[in-house]
Amino acid sequence: MPIHRNEELPLDISVSKTAAQAAEDAELTRVRERLLELDPEGENFAAVLRDTIDQLLDGENTGRYDWRQLHKTEKTHAGTLVEINLQRRFDFSSGRDMDYEIAGVDVDCKFSQVLGGWMIPPEAMGEICLVVWADDQASKWSAGLLRADQEKLTRNGLVTRKGNRDHKYRLNKTNLNLISWLWYMRPLKKNLLLHLEDETRRALYAPTSGQRRVNELFRRVQRQRIDRNVVRTLAQQHDYMARVRDDKKRTRARPALREEGFIIPGDSRNHQAVAEALGGPVPGRGEFVSFRVAKAQPHHGDRPSVELDGCTWVAVAPGEKAESPAPKLPSR
Repeated sequence: MPIHRNEELPLDISVSKTAAQAAEDAELTRVRERLLELDPEGENFAAVLRDTIDQLLDGENTGRYDWRQLHKTEKTHAGTLVEINLQRRFDFSSGRDMDYEIAGVDVDCKFSQVLGGWMIPPEAMGEICLVVWADDQASKWSAGLLRADQEKLTRNGLVTRKGNRDHKYRLNKTNLNLISWLWYMRPLKKNLLLHLEDETRRALYAPTSGQRRVNELFRRVQRQRIDRNVVRTLAQQHDYMARVRDDKKRTRARPALREEGFIIPGDSRNHQAVAEALGGPVPGRGEFVSFRVAKAQPHHGDRPSVELDGCTWVAVAPGEKAESPAPKLPSR
């Protein structure tokens, strides 16, 4: 998504202040309370936005990892996908005239990749809009409610998009204070491939084989949570999880890299316990973490350790001596 300069964003906006604004509008208050009841911390909302961006990138079929790699028509379709995926996740009813009915109130959903860039059509004037923003580059997202009052918006600097035959209106930075923020500048789950150093990313994409790309991922990206979508994007195969599996095919990531001193815990309880014992990070649902390990020695001091295969193991940094092969992970 577009890169925004932090100094251009109105970071002084207070969520508590905008909550007070909502109290002036009974319908908006009902919608706000219902959304916060459904998702108090915004975790499900954030997951929908992460999944929608990944859906658009379609890494399994395209190998893409960056919003800027999308075609213009795909970017235009983002708002529709956000609307659909939010409705599916929260089971919103369809509105009478707008996208949703929430707490008995019609609500229109608007998504923009630019904070304050939401387009408000004439038919939404007077209605409540759920305005949503996400920036994959900044790993941030926001969502709030806006009563699209044309008089207030115009007085606060609403601008008309030039050449727009539908006569849609676009918000700008001067009227962001009219939004009752539900969640503001919350962290968006990091897009690992997007934020890797260029040299590392080029090395991951260099092999022509999906299996080799996945192996290179776990070899180069150590002690970071790696989401399965990253594996999917690099493998570019339908059965992408098989690229990690510990089985008789010695080319898979776990058996192949074990010969180089690596273990790759996943999200099972036993694997999470190993990662935690080694000092983390601990993989969450659908995640992996790669550790290069060595048998504990006096020079390792009180470094976190784990017992595997009858020996004590510690995680080592790149450049430190590791054991070859590494131990097998416990079963799930």
